[in-house]
Amino acid sequence: MILAIDVGNSNIVLGCIRDSQVLFEARMATDRIKTGDQYCAELKNMLELFDVTPADIEGSIISSVVPMVQQVLVHAVERLTGKPCFTVGPGLKTGLNIKIDNPAQAGSDLIVGSVAGIEAYGTPLCVIDLGTATTISVIDKAGSFRGGTIAPGVMLSLNALSSGTAQLPGISLEQPRRVVGTNTVDSMRSGLLLGTASMLDGMVERIEAELGCPMKVVATGGLAKFIVPLCKREMAVDDQLLLKGLDILYRRNQK
Repeated sequence: MILAIDVGNSNIVLGCIRDSQVLFEARMATDRIKTGDQYCAELKNMLELFDVTPADIEGSIISSVVPMVQQVLVHAVERLTGKPCFTVGPGLKTGLNIKIDNPAQAGSDLIVGSVAGIEAYGTPLCVIDLGTATTISVIDKAGSFRGGTIAPGVMLSLNALSSGTAQLPGISLEQPRRVVGTNTVDSMRSGLLLGTASMLDGMVERIEAELGCPMKVVATGGLAKFIVPLCKREMAVDDQLLLKGLDILYRRNQK
């Protein structure tokens, strides 16, 4: 059994995986000021909720887009398990041909999602991650990572609207009843959710035109279940895509 951890800007997603099967998935808030000891205690408690002891874990791997949290969390995991922890970054074998201006700048979450997406869905492929940011990773027919797009995430946009305007409130993310809202809340839901769905439909269409081929599409991230049903084109939803990708990378780098 391995422990896989994906550190995002808002949440840390962790899960234990055995024989390529995700046994459980859990989330905790990303805290940039928490110490290694605090993370160690929190991880121990989280594992106990799923009847897992540190002795059950044979290895671990971490992907992080928050550098200051990554090092603290690596220390916490290694202290908890007593074993070295892989980190996604330079020096880790991914098997992915990265064709961007500076391959070292490729976000670890984008690499992990692309690796898992290729294995599960094939190529050419767009991997959409609906988190704090909305990202689209593009993999061509040959399985090469060609780059992608980055846009503000739904919650980031909502927080900007609520905090940057005098009369727009915070709202819950419920499916819009219509495109043309007849009150402030419905209008915001339409703009945020239907607007994001339309953006994804349009961006994938433009990517297909640029690459000259139809693309498969898979979406992941906490907001995928809200947005994908509103999209016009067919998209798979895989909530555990990044955990599966971390498992693949762990196995590729075992001695």
